[in-house]
Amino acid sequence: MKQNEMLAMILAGGRGSRLHDLTNKVAKPAVSYGGKYRIIDFPLSNCANSGVDVVGVLTQYESVLLNSYVAAGGRWGLDTRDSGVYVLTPREKADAGLDVYRGTADAISQNIDFIDSYDPEYLLVLSGDHIYKMNYDKMLAYHKEKDAACTIAVMPVTMEEATRFGIMITDNENNIVDFEEKPAHPRSNLASMGIYIFTWKKLRELLVKDMVDEKSDHDFGKNIIPALLSGGDRLVAFKFEGYWKDVGTIDSLWEANMDLLDPANTLNLDDPTWKIYTEDTAALPAYIGKDAEIDRAYITQGCVVKGLVRNSVIFTGSEIGDGAQIIDSVLMPGVKVGAGAVVTRALVADGVSIGDGAVVGSADSKEILLVAQDV
Repeated sequence: MKQNEMLAMILAGGRGSRLHDLTNKVAKPAVSYGGKYRIIDFPLSNCANSGVDVVGVLTQYESVLLNSYVAAGGRWGLDTRDSGVYVLTPREKADAGLDVYRGTADAISQNIDFIDSYDPEYLLVLSGDHIYKMNYDKMLAYHKEKDAACTIAVMPVTMEEATRFGIMITDNENNIVDFEEKPAHPRSNLASMGIYIFTWKKLRELLVKDMVDEKSDHDFGKNIIPALLSGGDRLVAFKFEGYWKDVGTIDSLWEANMDLLDPANTLNLDDPTWKIYTEDTAALPAYIGKDAEIDRAYITQGCVVKGLVRNSVIFTGSEIGDGAQIIDSVLMPGVKVGAGAVVTRALVADGVSIGDGAVVGSADSKEILLVAQDV
């Protein structure tokens, strides 16, 4: 890839309301994952590993922590003379006086001047709230090979899951012939991953028209992609093979963490050839007490474990007291579990304390319990 041949824009302004109290004070992409990471680390690391030198991160909701975190571009090696990570915030006002992007396409439209300053041939648009590893350079090569106006990364899902995604209908050569947004009766199982490569000149033309269209939702799925299809432009599907998780709910965030316990998990956070970079947290090695019992667990640095941990993921700096039991659960950074407490099928938010002898969650529960306040 040539210098600045492709520029990336990460859509990181989602409210993340389905994560409930986890996103009351932080943006969804800043939520912790996998012991020591934040969700935003994945698209940023993918950019760094793929040779994408300039990345704009578009934030809006509860963005203070996310903005300061992203501004330290050195975490991902994107702080050299010719590279950088830039925090971009909305310029236009909503009726309530808040800075907002009106939709995913509007987020790009409001930053046309920033993109034009680099004069890229291609624009990579990413969601900032998915867990996956992908080589965007390979996707760009496919985009150029197909001479497409837009390439959309897709992944097969079950037909039941397909109702939650934008679904691509393709021909035998992976050309996209139709697009359905969260269809009740899907005609395909190829789900959009929220990863797009556009030929910038063509996308810019459409965005300029969309900006002044009062009837538009200013959304890629609802407006821009249908406009490309109706205009006869070539759209192609790039089929992704690997681990990908949309962590939009408490259950899916819990599942994504629990996947780390599976030896066959293809994410592999320890792969030296495709590192996931993150904040370097100063912490002592994990301490496992002499009476502790560990059975299938993912335990990060800085943890103190004196009780039982079974089939669970324990984040940096968490402490588990004498005789406590952590079963089928995820403890986020800095959680304190008192002596004799029992935590089952739960996701415990950052910094929460669970008192001595407390019982939280149930093995019989169909849904994962979010514990966001001290117990």
